[in-house]
Amino acid sequence: MLIAILFSVPTLTIFTFVFQPATDTWQHLYDTVLTEYLTNSALLVMGVSIGSLTLGVSTAWLTSLCTFPGKKIFIWALLLPLAMPAYIIAYTYTGMFDFAGPVQTLLRELTGWGYGDYWFPEIRSLGGAITMLSLVLYPYVYLLARAAFLEQSVCVLEVSRSLGCGPWCSFYRVALPLARPAIVAGLSLALMETLADYGTVSYFGLGVFTTGIFRTWFGLGDETAAAKLAALLLLFVFTLVIIERGSRKQARYHHTSNKYSQLPEYQLTGLRAFTAMLICFLPVFLGFLLPGGQLAYWAGITFDEMVDASFIRLTMNSVLLAASAAILSLALALILAYGKRLMPQKSVLAAVRISGMGYAIPGTVIAVGIIIPFAWLDNTIDAFTREHFNISTGLLLSGTLVAVLFAYMVRFLAVSLQTVESGLGKIKYSMDDAARSLGYTPTETLRKIHMPLMKGTLLTSLLIVFVDVMKELPATLILRPFNFNTLAVRAFELASDERLADSASAAIMIVLAGLIPVILLSKSISTSRAGHVKATRSQ
Repeated sequence: MLIAILFSVPTLTIFTFVFQPATDTWQHLYDTVLTEYLTNSALLVMGVSIGSLTLGVSTAWLTSLCTFPGKKIFIWALLLPLAMPAYIIAYTYTGMFDFAGPVQTLLRELTGWGYGDYWFPEIRSLGGAITMLSLVLYPYVYLLARAAFLEQSVCVLEVSRSLGCGPWCSFYRVALPLARPAIVAGLSLALMETLADYGTVSYFGLGVFTTGIFRTWFGLGDETAAAKLAALLLLFVFTLVIIERGSRKQARYHHTSNKYSQLPEYQLTGLRAFTAMLICFLPVFLGFLLPGGQLAYWAGITFDEMVDASFIRLTMNSVLLAASAAILSLALALILAYGKRLMPQKSVLAAVRISGMGYAIPGTVIAVGIIIPFAWLDNTIDAFTREHFNISTGLLLSGTLVAVLFAYMVRFLAVSLQTVESGLGKIKYSMDDAARSLGYTPTETLRKIHMPLMKGTLLTSLLIVFVDVMKELPATLILRPFNFNTLAVRAFELASDERLADSASAAIMIVLAGLIPVILLSKSISTSRAGHVKATRSQ
């Protein structure tokens, strides 16, 4: 409960500003740009929903229940864009496709056209942001949708076929409705990331809540107005969650059989096989191979200039910060998940849920909700020590890495918590009873029994949080101490100065760090089906 109270401080801080009197800055924002923020945020959410669902569900179905050339490669390759942060792919596509980029330059050289003689899609636009975010966030939908398709009982599919449904009718009327909770869960994660994004929308010059909070805080210097914007964004996020849960009403989704034999696979040939390959290849190519290749090219030509002692220091800063946040988050997740296992009272369950709600809150909101109380506490401590000991403590919390690490834990504790709860759920309670009968205390049971059994789960949790922290941008931008940079911040600064090639070295390090968890996720999802057996026939 203490952890829940501590981790709810940022959210409570933001909500307190809703009831404070409006300032002149807030009135100015209300009269001029608030409608733009609301409209652009809503359109961004709608566009990413369509893009992520289209790419994620179609590829999940094809790789789960169809057989076509290259399927084994696409099963894991479709997760690769998950390692590519949205703001990095935005910089890369801008460098390739804007007016001065190589694509349009080559087009003008080949045709002799000049400025205004032809139409070309504008990358720095709302449509461009929707495209960039969809390309890197669809794996959330793909991941959970494929897991749901693989876990479905073969009986319901066989019954649908006996009632006259073809493969596509069976997909639309049976498999898709059964997988709806998983699909919606994946979409929710994608939309949370969309609303939390700052790098992409800022670089494209879009007026949304995250960019508005930054402008109000750093440009206008009004923390009250910035907190009110953060509260509106938080309300926007919670509204999405409520709408999703309300849309299900009383619907429930169950499998009515325990038969988990090999799922039927539809052999695709000819044009259908080519279409399936194209559907699976395009997201991988556009979301990872093309931008990854461009980053590798830029990193190669700027290597001598950009990779030096300061770059090594940036890398060490990022790795140490991410590792610290991952270890701390895992430790807290173990306390919460094991506490819930030992004492499943309603108060404990509520505390665990409150502690893990941070993932639904954008990093910008968390940062604002942390810096306000931390700055007040710093000033209070400093005033006390000056008065009684004639010593200035300075910014003990808000001016050090304490604030940054706390923000990361608030934001990503949910990731560790869900992973640890999943691992603990697979261990039967009889193991606890046996350990206690042998004289083990609950702590010894966790350390000597549960943790060894969950080594893979704990490693997965560490890696996922590690990569999420490596990619995190808005919270780091607001809370980082003076003269402290990370790879994400450096890539953002260089790209903002239009030094896109120079930002490639930092960007590609972040992408490479994200590949290991992607491979682990792909492996775990392929063996997630109950009664899993290795297929004996070629795929």
